Amino acid sequence: MVYNRKMSQQFIQLQNNRVQQVQRGRNLEYITIGYNSLEGIIAIIAGLTAGSIALVGFGFDSVIEVSSGAVLLWRLYTDKDEAQRNQVEAISLRLVGVCFMALAAYVAFDSISSLVRREAPDESLPGIILAALSLIIMPLLVRAKREVARNIGSNALAADAQQTQLCAYLSAILLGGLLLNALFGWWWADPVAALIMLPIIAKEGIEALRGKSCGCDKRTCH
Repeated sequence: MVYNRKMSQQFIQLQNNRVQQVQRGRNLEYITIGYNSLEGIIAIIAGLTAGSIALVGFGFDSVIEVSSGAVLLWRLYTDKDEAQRNQVEAISLRLVGVCFMALAAYVAFDSISSLVRREAPDESLPGIILAALSLIIMPLLVRAKREVARNIGSNALAADAQQTQLCAYLSAILLGGLLLNALFGWWWADPVAALIMLPIIAKEGIEALRGKSCGCDKRTCH
C-alpha cells in the first residue's frame, strides 16, 4: 500500500514537472515568434532602404523561424494527450524539416546571386545592430530550447532549436560580411561563408523530414 502510494506520488511529480517544462517550451516559442517577427520587419525595411539583398534575405529567414515557432506551439499545446502528442510530434518534425529546406533554398539563391552579380553587402547601422543583437539572443534561446527538448523527449523541439542555432550563424555571417567588406573590401566574404553552411542546413532538413533531428537522439542532443 505504501509502495503504491509512493509510486503514485512519483508519477504525479513527473507529470507536474512535464507540465512545467511544456509551459516553458511554449514561452520560449512565444519569445521566438515575437522577436523574429520584429527582426524580420526591421531587416526587410533596413534592407530595402539600404538596397541590401543580404538584409532582406535575413528578414526572410526570420519569417521561416516564425513559421517553425508556430509549428512548435501547435506541438506543445497537444502535449497532454499522449496519443495525439506522438502523432503531432511526427508531423511537427517534418514541418520543421520543410522550414529547413526553405532556409537552404534561400541561402543558396541569395549567396549565388550575390557572387554572380558581385554584390557587396551595403553598410547599414540598423542591420549591424540587429545582427549583433541576434548573436546575443539566439544562443540563449537555443540552450533553453534544447534543455526543454531533452526533458520532454521532443525531437521536433530539438530540431527547432537547431534551426534557431543556424539562424544565429546566419546573424554572424551577416555581421561578418558587413564588417569585412567595410574594413577590407572583401565583398565575397558574406556569400562564401553562407555557402559553406548550406550542406549543414540541408542535412538538418533531410534528417528532420526523415523523422530525425540534430543527428543524435533526444538523450544526447545538446
